[in-house]
Amino acid sequence: MENQSDRELMKQVQAGDTGPLAVLFERYNTPLFQYLLHLSRNRAQSEDVVQEVFFRVLKYAGSYDPRFAFNVWLYRMARNAYFDSQYKRRAEAPGSDLERFHTDEPAPEEALARKQETMFLQEALGQLPDDKKEILVLSRFHNMRYEEIAQILKVEAGTVKVRAYRALKELREKFSELREAHRAPGGRSARSSGDAIYDA
Repeated sequence: MENQSDRELMKQVQAGDTGPLAVLFERYNTPLFQYLLHLSRNRAQSEDVVQEVFFRVLKYAGSYDPRFAFNVWLYRMARNAYFDSQYKRRAEAPGSDLERFHTDEPAPEEALARKQETMFLQEALGQLPDDKKEILVLSRFHNMRYEEIAQILKVEAGTVKVRAYRALKELREKFSELREAHRAPGGRSARSSGDAIYDA
C-alpha cells in the first residue's frame, strides 16, 4: 500500500476503505504541519488544523477528482481549514516556535550568526500580509510550482508569479531592514544564509 500513488489510495478511500488514509497521513502530516506553522506561527493550532484536515479528507473524499493532483486538493483543504480556524480565534500566540530543520553542524560562531539570520527571516516573514506569506511558504518552503499554487488559490498562474515576485521583494526589504537595525556599528555583514530564499 505504501508504494501506491496518492490517487490510487484516494480511490480506495472513496470506495469505503479507510485504511489508505493512514498512509496518506504519514506522507503529508509533516509537510502540512510545517505549512500551517509558517502561516499561524502557533504549534498547537497547526497540530489541531492538521487533524481537522484529515477529518475533512475522510468526510469529503467523494469530492476528490482523480484527474487532478491530490496534493493540490489537500493543500486547498488545509488552507480552508486554517482560515476557518483563524476566524474562530480572537488572538494569536507569539510566533517564537517556528521550527527549523538543519542537517549540518556549523561552528559555534557560524551557528550563532545563522540563528540570528533565521530569526530575522522569520520576523520578516511574519510581517508580511497573509496572502504574500502564503505564496512564499508554498513556493519556497514546499517547492510547489506556480501552476499548483494557482489551483490551490483558484487564480491564474501568471497572477501567482506576480504575487510571488512582489512578496519576495517585500520580504527582502523587511529582512534587510531588520539586519541593518541589529548590525553592530561599524560591522560588516557577509551574504547571509537567509538570502538563499531569494535565489531563483
